[in-house]
Amino acid sequence: METSVEQLLLIDHDPNTTAEHVHRAFPRPRYRVEVACTGADGLQRAAADPPDVILLDMRLPDQSGLAVYQHLRKIDARIPVIFVTGAKSSDLAIEALKQGAYDYLFKPLDSSQLRHVVCEAMEVGRRMREPALIPQAMLQPHVEGGIVGSCNAMREVYKAIGRVAGQNVPVLITGESGTGKELVASALYQHGTRAKAPFLALNCAAIPEQLLESELFGHERGAFTGADRRRIGKFEQCDGGTLFLDEVGDMPLALQAKMLRLLQEQTFERIGGNETVRTDVRLIAATHRDLKAWSEQGKFRSDLYYRVGVFTIHLPPLRERSDDLPMLVDYFICRYNRELNRDVREVAQDVMDRLRAYSWPGNVRELQSVIRQALLRSTGAVLLPIFLPDLSAKPSSHAAVSGATAAGERFLENLIDQRLEAGSTDLDAEVHLEVNRILLAAVLRFTSGSQHQAAKILGLARQTLRMRLRDLGISVTKTVDEKAEEPN
Repeated sequence: METSVEQLLLIDHDPNTTAEHVHRAFPRPRYRVEVACTGADGLQRAAADPPDVILLDMRLPDQSGLAVYQHLRKIDARIPVIFVTGAKSSDLAIEALKQGAYDYLFKPLDSSQLRHVVCEAMEVGRRMREPALIPQAMLQPHVEGGIVGSCNAMREVYKAIGRVAGQNVPVLITGESGTGKELVASALYQHGTRAKAPFLALNCAAIPEQLLESELFGHERGAFTGADRRRIGKFEQCDGGTLFLDEVGDMPLALQAKMLRLLQEQTFERIGGNETVRTDVRLIAATHRDLKAWSEQGKFRSDLYYRVGVFTIHLPPLRERSDDLPMLVDYFICRYNRELNRDVREVAQDVMDRLRAYSWPGNVRELQSVIRQALLRSTGAVLLPIFLPDLSAKPSSHAAVSGATAAGERFLENLIDQRLEAGSTDLDAEVHLEVNRILLAAVLRFTSGSQHQAAKILGLARQTLRMRLRDLGISVTKTVDEKAEEPN
């Protein structure tokens, strides 16, 4: 089975300890770690074979890390660069973030923090590089995410993207959860004038209110309890690039006033600071809420609504895209055939009838999960009704994960046999990856899809659980009540 290999480049003058941490956190065969001991060697490697993420030491024998970073930006500004420093002073690292670096870590490296930051950076880099628009004649299963569809409503979406992508104006993307708003944001970025500049994304509903302002605008050291160093926010870090704010309708009212000033003047102050910071960021926002109605109810500032929604693109729900359903099914089957080592070539007519009859409250994201579960259960070349999870009128989270658990056990046994026969030299890492897949699915079934409860049972931070779910490709469908209680 052909799998995607993520490549990291470590540029460190004394790489022994650091390289050991990185190799342990990102083992083969899924990851490949290249090591360069000088800035010149690192630049040569980055130009010859651009990696997914770069870990860059601040102090190198031939030049400063900041100088190397400036050259890396010229090679490809879309490659996320994470600085690694042994110095307790973070002044240089902060300066690097102001110039667009992704993040910085202190030595000695903490393995869990390293993995968390690097995996987030990989996702950011993936969004910047992968095509978001996939023509019908070029459906490529190796592309992790893309807008697929040719119905009239989707054609209007494509036209809207084409009209506004090259314009430096804010764009508001509306639509139900799971319709692919983040993919439209990626398409706007890729086809815009800032396609070579950074692209960062932030989910306003997934970050506690007290931390969201710091994430966006940064803070000074001592600004509040726990602020032990200066933090550069997304607006400053993304200067010259594009910032995607998902679920902007969930932004607190107090923070909306600061957002309005930034959009009007392109200036702001960090929390606890009096320095005026100037930035040049193109804003793309998305929401599943009716912001006009919310502004009328006083839940969203009307002046900010008109600033954010200079141009609006609405994504239709899947139930209104019945003509696109066969194309989407084929696309996901091709994609998961490769990932799960299946060879499904045909969809039985009664399977397609059942898919057409379903209302898809979770939209394309739910369809993606259903097809993946069906392929996990499948045997042979034809997708039969018996392989489908339960598609009741009110789909439960149990249906979203139980199929992955049962079929995952059989898949694990087959994997061990296959890897032993193939002469694997990294069986421990490969098996642990699949054990995690089964473990997480089982715990999520027990908690009825609640990631908050699952993280407590597993003894993991919520963000770590989400990172593992993303890495393993596990999608969780939750009930309406759970969605209201637990932001995504």
